[in-house]
Amino acid sequence: MLLCRTIAELRRQVAAERAAGCSIGFVPTMGAFHEGHLELMRAAGRSCDVVVVSLFVNPTQFDRRADLERYPRIETDDARLARSAGVEVLFAPSVQEIYPAGFATSVHVAGLGDVLEGQHRPGHFAAVCTVVAKLLSIVSPDVAVFGQKDAQQLAVIHRMVSDLNLPVRIEAHPTVRENDGLAMSSRNRRLSPDDRRRAVALPRALAAAAAAIERGERDWSDIRNGVFESAGGEVDFEYLEALDPSTFSPVDAFGSNAVLLAAAAHVGDVRLIDNLLAQPTLATEPPAGSESDRYSTSKEAI
Repeated sequence: MLLCRTIAELRRQVAAERAAGCSIGFVPTMGAFHEGHLELMRAAGRSCDVVVVSLFVNPTQFDRRADLERYPRIETDDARLARSAGVEVLFAPSVQEIYPAGFATSVHVAGLGDVLEGQHRPGHFAAVCTVVAKLLSIVSPDVAVFGQKDAQQLAVIHRMVSDLNLPVRIEAHPTVRENDGLAMSSRNRRLSPDDRRRAVALPRALAAAAAAIERGERDWSDIRNGVFESAGGEVDFEYLEALDPSTFSPVDAFGSNAVLLAAAAHVGDVRLIDNLLAQPTLATEPPAGSESDRYSTSKEAI
C-alpha cells in the first residue's frame, strides 16, 4: 500500500493507475478505523480496480474544539487495517495541504443541509461538503462509498454531486453494527464501560419507534413520547425525528410511505447519531424479520 501525503503525490499515483486501465474507488474517512470503515473499503474494492482511502480529521466540521482535540488519531493502526482491507493508496494529508493559507471557498447545500444535524450543528454540512468536494476533485474517483449511518450526510453529498455535475457515482453501504445493535463509530472508543452499556438505548429506541410504526400506530408525538419514557434516561436525546427520507422534512402522521427515523444523543460527553428506516403497514404486528426487531436482543445486526 502506498502512503501519499501531498495532493501532487496522490494525483500522480491515480494518473498512473488510470494509464494502466484501472478504475478508482474512493472512501473518505477521518481515521480511527473500525469494521464499518473496512466494509466501505471492501465495497469500493468490489466496484473498482484500485481503492484510495483518505485519512483526514477535518477541523472545520467540529463545532467544539475539545471534541476535535479528543478525536482519536492512530495512523499506524489505520494504515495496517486499510492494507488488510485491500486498499492500494492511503492519502493522509496535513491540514495545511487541504487548507493552505488564503483558502476562502465553502460549499453549502441549502435545504437538506440546514435541518436536523445542520440545525443543531450550524456550519457542519458546509464544512463536510467543502472537504468532500475537495477530496473528490483531488482523487477524481469513478465511485465513492459512504455509510448509511450518516443518512443526512449521504443525502447532502448526493445533492451536491448532482447539482455540481461531479463525475462520480456515490454508493451507499448499510450501517455496520455491533452485536448488541450499536452502530459502529470512531466515537465509540471514547465511551466508558458504563456509557457503552447505556449507549445501546439509542438503537433500541429507534427500533421501538419503528416497531410502533410498523404495527400501525400513526401519531408520531405519542410514539416519540413513549420511546423517551422507555429509554429511562440511559441517553440524553438531542433529537429523535421521523422524516421523509428524500427531503428530510418532518412526518407527523404515517401513511404507506417509508419513514426515516433519525436520532442524536449524548452518552456521557460523547455524541452519537443513528437512523433506521421504518415501513408503515396496516398489519397488527411487525413483519417477520423487520428492522424493528433488530436490536431487541444481542444478536448480530446487519
